[in-house]
Amino acid sequence: MPDSHPDLPMRALLAGARRKERALVELARRLVVVESPSDDKAAVDACVALAAAHARSLGGGVKLHRQKAFGNILEARFGPRRAANRILILGHLDTVWPLGTLKTMPWRASDDRLRGPGVLDMKAGVAMAFTAIELLLEAQLLGAQSAREIVLLLNGDEEIGSPASRPITERLAPESAAVFVLEPAQGLAYKTARKGTGNWRIDVRGVAAHAGVDFEKGASALRELARAIETVSAWTDLKRGLTVSVGVAGGGTKTNVIPAQAFAEIDARIARRADGPRLERKFSALKAIDKRCAIAVTGGINRPPMERSRGTVALYEQARALARELGFALHEAATGGASDGNFTAALGIATLDGMGAVGEGAHAHHESALVEHLAPRTALLAGLMVRPTR
Repeated sequence: MPDSHPDLPMRALLAGARRKERALVELARRLVVVESPSDDKAAVDACVALAAAHARSLGGGVKLHRQKAFGNILEARFGPRRAANRILILGHLDTVWPLGTLKTMPWRASDDRLRGPGVLDMKAGVAMAFTAIELLLEAQLLGAQSAREIVLLLNGDEEIGSPASRPITERLAPESAAVFVLEPAQGLAYKTARKGTGNWRIDVRGVAAHAGVDFEKGASALRELARAIETVSAWTDLKRGLTVSVGVAGGGTKTNVIPAQAFAEIDARIARRADGPRLERKFSALKAIDKRCAIAVTGGINRPPMERSRGTVALYEQARALARELGFALHEAATGGASDGNFTAALGIATLDGMGAVGEGAHAHHESALVEHLAPRTALLAGLMVRPTR
């Protein structure tokens, strides 16, 4: 196990994080009350602008990647421009919650929890990153004379697959020594592996006919879809960590009409990168059993899996050693969900995920972040930012 870096005053970072806890909570509040659903560009842009202003207040270099169809993307840089020893920190400011959610799910802060739409996923994590950077700047561990540059990339389209931000992430990642992701922790653990995700849609065209008068002349699109659903569902292989789930399906018009149209929407998860192309080939080869019907398949793999690599394990071991100095045990976990860390891990860059807030209820009405973990996890994040990456 690697020893902790002798120049890192972890206890001092923890004390600083505790002093700044109230300001951290206030920044989280400011981010949460600016609602930012992924499909509302103006709303996302307002939240990104707030984060950009905060980055400038810390002396960061700010670049806005302006988008036409999606929320803008913030790239904030701290420290010297040294690509060889850069840390890339990934976060997002879009949420799954529509405008107006605050009326039924208001911001609330108590001694033990922060509540509100997007507080766990992941606005508290973004506030933690800014606070960690501020701690390092004040401790003169991050600045013009330091050996490390920190790049904080906050996008506005992660919840819908990162269509605009992915190219930026994939451009910055190879220039970085490591990538840290501000997604919520898995329980109390950092995430060292994530499944990849894929989405497909099956459209079936059949032949309409009167169900009583001309039954034989019809070709049921729904029946053909049922066969296809059974076929793709059988591709699930739990031992390989591969699941295929039909989440939405429909078709037909009236009970007395042989249905001419039917569709299904499918979620797939893969633990191994090699399973992505295999699954795509299987979907492409899907054909109708009843030759009077036609099947059209669209979609594919959206995010490759984040496999547990040597580089990621080395980052985790560093984090575990620093956490022990801070007085708590840090574990690792794998999850079936995906993040932007999947993109960077697939490029071979050491990526550590789940470094944001601890809580429960992401994407649910009981979404909340636990206050007791904010300061220790922020101090840990700060320590990792300036620790030599091996």
